[in-house]
Amino acid sequence: MSSDAAAASRGSWASSLFQGLQKMGRSLQLPIAVLPAAGILNRLGQPDVFGAKGLGWNAVAKVFAAAGGALLDSGLGLPLLFCVGVAIGMAKKADGSTALAAVTGFLVYFSVLHAFPSGCTTGQTYTQAGLWSGVCVDSKATVTQAAYQNPGVFGGIVMGFLSAWLWQRFHRVKLVDWLGFFNGRRLVPIIMAFVGLVFAVLCLFVWQPIGAALTSFSEWLSALGSWGAGIFGVANRALLVVGLHQFLNTFVWFQFGSFTKPDGTVVHGDINRFLAGDPDAGQFTTGFFPIMMFALPAAALAIAHCARPHRRKEIAGMMLSVGLTSFVTGVTEPIEYSFLFVAPLLYAIHAVLTGVSMALSWALGVHDSFSFSAGLIDYVINWGLATKPWLIIPLGLGFAAVYYAVFRFAITVFDLQTPGREPDEVGDAMERENVK
Repeated sequence: MSSDAAAASRGSWASSLFQGLQKMGRSLQLPIAVLPAAGILNRLGQPDVFGAKGLGWNAVAKVFAAAGGALLDSGLGLPLLFCVGVAIGMAKKADGSTALAAVTGFLVYFSVLHAFPSGCTTGQTYTQAGLWSGVCVDSKATVTQAAYQNPGVFGGIVMGFLSAWLWQRFHRVKLVDWLGFFNGRRLVPIIMAFVGLVFAVLCLFVWQPIGAALTSFSEWLSALGSWGAGIFGVANRALLVVGLHQFLNTFVWFQFGSFTKPDGTVVHGDINRFLAGDPDAGQFTTGFFPIMMFALPAAALAIAHCARPHRRKEIAGMMLSVGLTSFVTGVTEPIEYSFLFVAPLLYAIHAVLTGVSMALSWALGVHDSFSFSAGLIDYVINWGLATKPWLIIPLGLGFAAVYYAVFRFAITVFDLQTPGREPDEVGDAMERENVK
C-alpha cells in the first residue's frame, strides 16, 4: 500500500470515528431531554414545597419525590434512560425492537451485578431484601445497607451502544427453518441477554479499579475548586464546536462524585447531588447561569445593533427570539452558532469568559444547578435548594456588560460578518431562501 493510500485510510478511519462520536453525542441528548420532568417532580417533593416546611402535604410530597427520584436514581433510573436513549439514537432506522433489546440486556446486566454485593465487611452476613436490594447483618444484629458494583450512567451508555451495534448487525439474520420464529429483530433481545450477562461479569472484575480511577479524577477536579470549575467551563464550550460536549457533561453531571441521602441512598454526579440536597454540589453548573441568562442575550443585542441599518429590524427580531430562548430556557446554540463560524476568535473569547464565570461564581460561594439548562425556569425552580442564588443576578449583569462591549467592539473593528452584516448579495439570497 502506498503512503498516500495509507494516509487516506487513516483519514477515513479518523473521520468515521469522529462522526460516530458526534452521533453518540447527539444520542445522549435524548435521555437528557427527560431531566426537566425529573427535576420538576423532584423539586415539588422537597420539604419546603409540599412537605413539612412548605404546605405540609407530606403524602403529596412523597408522591412527587418518589416520581422524580425514580428518574434521577443513579443506580437504575438514569442508567436505564441513557441505555435506551443511546440504543435508539445510535441504531440506523431503529424501531421498538432496539429499545426492547437494550432493556433486556440492561436488566440482565443490572441483576447480575446485584447478585454480588461488595459492601459487606468481615463478620457481616448478606441477606437479600428484594430482587435488587439487600442488607448486611453483623453478629449484634446491626443492619446496614449492602453496596454493589455500580458503573451507573457509564454502564447504561455501554449497554445502549452494544444494543445498537448488535441490532445493526443481526436484525436481518435468518435462522434455520425450525427456529424461524426468532429471525431478525426477535433475535437481538436474546443476544443482548447473553451480552448483558457477559458485560456484568466483566464489570464485577474490572469496574472497581475503573471506578476508583474515576473517583480519584473527580476528587482531583473538585479539589481544584474555582480552577476546576473554570477548566470545565472552557472545555464544555470548546467541545460544543464539534458536538462532543455531551460526553464531558454526562460523566461530570451524572457520574462524578457521590452524596449519601438521609435514607442511605447514594447518588452520583454534580446535578443529581444538587437535586438530592448536597450543599457542596453545583461546582460544574453554577457559572452557566450568568452566561446563559444574561451574557449571551447581551451578545445577541450587540449583534442586532451592529447589523446594517436596512436589516437591523429583521435581525433585531431574530436576536430577540434567540436571546429570550437563552434567558428563559438556557438553550444557547442558536446564538452561539450565529457567530461561531464567522468569528471563531469571538467564540474562543466566549469559551474563556464562560470559564471565568464558572470560576468566579464558585469562588463567591454560589451553589446552583439545573435539571435541563441554566435558564430562568431552572433558576426559579431551584431557588430554595441553591446557596446565594441572588448573586447570580449582579454577576450576570456584569458579564452582560462585558459581552456587549466585547462583541460590539470586535464586530465593528474587525468587520465581522455576523447576521445582518453580510454583503448585500448574500443577505438578499438568504432573504429569498427564507421567503421560499
